[in-house]
Amino acid sequence: MTNNNFDSKAFRAALGTFTTGVTIITATAQDGTRVGITANSFNSVSLDPPLVLWSLAKSANSLPVFTETKHWNVHVLSVEQESLSGRFASRGEDKFAGIELDDGLTDAPLLPGCTARFQCRTAFIHDGGDHLIFIGEVLRFDHNDLPPLVFQSGQYALTARKPREEIRLTRAEPPPECSYTEDLLGYLLGRAHFQMVNRLKGLLDEQHLAQEQFFILSVLCIRDRLTLDDINEYIAYTGYTVDLNDMEVLITGGHVVIEDGRYRLTADGREASLHQIAQAKAIEEELVEALGPGDAMALKLLLKRLIERTDPGLPDLWAVSN
Repeated sequence: MTNNNFDSKAFRAALGTFTTGVTIITATAQDGTRVGITANSFNSVSLDPPLVLWSLAKSANSLPVFTETKHWNVHVLSVEQESLSGRFASRGEDKFAGIELDDGLTDAPLLPGCTARFQCRTAFIHDGGDHLIFIGEVLRFDHNDLPPLVFQSGQYALTARKPREEIRLTRAEPPPECSYTEDLLGYLLGRAHFQMVNRLKGLLDEQHLAQEQFFILSVLCIRDRLTLDDINEYIAYTGYTVDLNDMEVLITGGHVVIEDGRYRLTADGREASLHQIAQAKAIEEELVEALGPGDAMALKLLLKRLIERTDPGLPDLWAVSN
């Protein structure tokens, strides 16, 4: 019986609040045609025996293939496979074009680079309203540490692990007259920034450079032949204003030369900047190892969103110049 008062759109929105992983289900038809669909209905059923399930709309073109074949593979996508998810959710193209498949137990296509894969045999098929529910016995599986791609409220998302216990930087409570706490976003961003930049201090000391000169070399390494005003536009976010004395330090040190009012790196300046980049990347690798690749990727995404929302209109340092 249909409830005419039931709001299907609101129901869909409510279901969308449940965060799920993103999977691709693949199979091979009897005539050898390979099929694959994107689905987020995947779930576990039993550990013993190992059973999983997923559902497919009765209106899907691929339904006959999955009902006729006995074997299909479930691929839990990693965050690096968002484009693959879109490809297998579309129609009218060879979804497997350009993909070098791995060898599996059966002829069902086995996609590489996934967070987890489950090679299955159909155990049961149940009617589920406008869908069929496929329950499969897992014949073989594999997984790795790649962070999974997830779907929430109609869009892709990244996962970040929440510690079992709350992280506190201090056990003491701030005095009542002080409104600053360790949870202030500005404090956390500032402290994280300065703790990371301080890791570069040893190298900068060896190069006889201050943090301000590091900013200048970083800009000139990306975009050369800039005026003093250009440089200041690019580093305005630091709150520091470069003056002629800063540039003279770099010229005297052999890092920069000036030609027709524009500054460019010398060979020594570029080498110094490359050493700084190498050190910065080494620091990042340690950070990713400490946080995990999934959390590190989520952190970068959130920082980019924050920067985009608070950008006062700084010029694009990486834009192709005319």
